[in-house]
Amino acid sequence: MKYATYTADGQTHYGAVADGGMIALDGALPQWPTLLDVVRAGGFDALEKAAEGQSVTHTEFEYEMVLPNAPRILCVGVNFPDRNAEYKDGSEQPKYMSLFPRFASGFTGHNRPLIRPPENETLDYEGEVAIVIGKAGRRISQADAYDHIAALTLCNEGTIRDWVRHAKFNVTQGKNWDNSGSIGPWLVPFTDAAQLDEARIITRVNGEVRQDDVLSRMMHPIRREIEYISTFMTLQPGDIIVTGTPTGSGARLDPPQYLKPGDVVEVEVNGIGTLRNTVEDERL
Repeated sequence: MKYATYTADGQTHYGAVADGGMIALDGALPQWPTLLDVVRAGGFDALEKAAEGQSVTHTEFEYEMVLPNAPRILCVGVNFPDRNAEYKDGSEQPKYMSLFPRFASGFTGHNRPLIRPPENETLDYEGEVAIVIGKAGRRISQADAYDHIAALTLCNEGTIRDWVRHAKFNVTQGKNWDNSGSIGPWLVPFTDAAQLDEARIITRVNGEVRQDDVLSRMMHPIRREIEYISTFMTLQPGDIIVTGTPTGSGARLDPPQYLKPGDVVEVEVNGIGTLRNTVEDERL
């Protein structure tokens, strides 16, 4: 079963994704006001029981960023071999992973527009798998890493490329424009290692495949990401790790091909689904 955060009739709900619409579950489980509270309580089994036999409650709705109150979002950069080569700087495969923070305000939901700001037009796409932590831990071993994952979702880690060059050692400015990326459409509870080990990412722009790779080729696999990140910070339920994008982002094409209004970007991963967004200019 899949679970989403959505808005209907001016109110925000979470619920189960069903044929024909949504089954609202927040009213049935008032002890968990948001999907983040469900994650923190380990409540997916209770959600499944609450949804059993229930009819669709909303047929007209809009998806929200799946965890709009996510406390911490940490992204892994340059995590595929070809992606490292795209930089054309002669560097070898890095020993340690590149990391940077993103904030929930920088993401919108499925079927919502990514927003291109007037200050710069280099809006780019990055299709990725995101994991949601469900069990707290510090100095987690790779052998135990998957035990700390509650759910999986998708991310289009949209970036204003020119703004990542405003400073020497960070990319925060280019990675946190309001509604420049998306996370969703839903959470898929994590129950089997094959959900990650056999996952394939495909990103399309206007139907054209731009990115296509498998997670098994990551330079820093997800088990290693959890091990490394939990060395310096205690991972908490609700934390999101955006795990890395394959080669083929618009900035690395020759010539570069940035997103423009009217474009449609789709990030597809087998077993999770498809995250779809259009592109619009910011309305001033």
